[in-house]
Amino acid sequence: MIVQPQILTKALDAALSTGADFADIFLEDTYSSNLSLLNSQPDKAIVGQLYGAGIRLFFGHEIIYVTTNDLSEAGLVKAALNAAQTRGVGAAKKTLPLMQVPFDSIHTYGEKPWEMNRDRKFRWLASLDQHSRARSSAVTQVEAGLNEKYQRVQIANSKGVMSYDERAYTRLRFETFVETNGVKESAYEDEGHMGTSEIYDQINLKDLADTSVDRALLLAKADYAPAGEMPVIIDNAFGGVIFHEACGHGLETTSVAKEASVFCGKLGQKIAHESVTAIDDGTIANGWGSLMVDDEGNATKKTTLIENGVLKSYIVDEMGARQTGYEATGSGRRQSYKYAPASRMRNTYIAAGKDKFEDMVRDVDYGLYTKKLGGGSVNPGTGDYNFQAVEAYIIRNGRIEEPVKGACLIGRGIDTLGKITKVSDDLKLARGMCGSVSGSIPAAVGQPQILVSSLMVGGRAK
Repeated sequence: MIVQPQILTKALDAALSTGADFADIFLEDTYSSNLSLLNSQPDKAIVGQLYGAGIRLFFGHEIIYVTTNDLSEAGLVKAALNAAQTRGVGAAKKTLPLMQVPFDSIHTYGEKPWEMNRDRKFRWLASLDQHSRARSSAVTQVEAGLNEKYQRVQIANSKGVMSYDERAYTRLRFETFVETNGVKESAYEDEGHMGTSEIYDQINLKDLADTSVDRALLLAKADYAPAGEMPVIIDNAFGGVIFHEACGHGLETTSVAKEASVFCGKLGQKIAHESVTAIDDGTIANGWGSLMVDDEGNATKKTTLIENGVLKSYIVDEMGARQTGYEATGSGRRQSYKYAPASRMRNTYIAAGKDKFEDMVRDVDYGLYTKKLGGGSVNPGTGDYNFQAVEAYIIRNGRIEEPVKGACLIGRGIDTLGKITKVSDDLKLARGMCGSVSGSIPAAVGQPQILVSSLMVGGRAK
């Protein structure tokens, strides 16, 4: 517990003093550490603490939001009154008696970030550098970083709900640069989990370094991808970023309530191939995007978004529920107390199908296999997207052949959903950071391998 219930009750009553019909308080105490390695030496160590509260008021569909670093009774009451008085004077309301939601976490954590010696962490990063340079003399630079975050939150609202949660995130970022025959390339890797010191035993650093170096060398030798419309197989794990970006954001009530999504009014309708079932799940133990309660104090859920091609649910926060009439799904999230929450994804993925990856490849006479996707851009209103294929191969006569570089996948989310003809049984999830109106949050993406019958590939025309 960060602040005692009686203090929160007084602050909530102050927030309701001019007629607000709902108020909540989000309190946060977060430790963060960011370490980086460059030129085989420790480069930066940035450690900090974020401590504060956000107070939110609802006047119908209007939101008033204020923040403060003063978590004393006087400080919270003053901030709440300032928020209430921006809206004028109405009939005051009272907060219902606060009832603590039991905190019984499904997540397990090891040593806290501040409990482990920093030199040990730098030695761990340095071993990545050593493994990479031992793999090939073509390696010219290695950049590695370790990000750790331990967040304690307490949420109370005028309905009488009071919740508490602890979230820990550890993420390894790693990029290898090579030069061979005058050609320079690099390869980026990202590993991590919702947890703490367990990561040091979970990751095989030599295998990770070898993978990164080998991919960079592969790209240095690869020819450029051809351009044109063709069948595309998108690999599992981070391949799910296309669904996340081009479809998932359009299912959030942040877009739906404004009728700024192509999925508006489509509940119960078929929007994808019948092989597609998509899930947004906040209940996976130690899942990267998991929560015991969301940032509005609601219990998180497993939500089926699409079932056998039919749209079943949107991603709904408290205000989204008010605006649309749909039930909240425990999806109100924010980067920190500095942001008001919004409907956001958690662990979002296309569920495993029944097809075999080998059979999918054999079905393609000529096309592209994208083994690893990188960054891209998307228009959330239309679902139009453009994503870089970091590692890709030509499929020819049902066989994966030569590697190519410079490919990008261009499409529209709702169209791509309809062109997925096969979904493999090999589901994997990957980590990501998702940016939207309530800041940058940890969100997992994922899918099995999928076969898209026709997709525009950007490359070099011949």
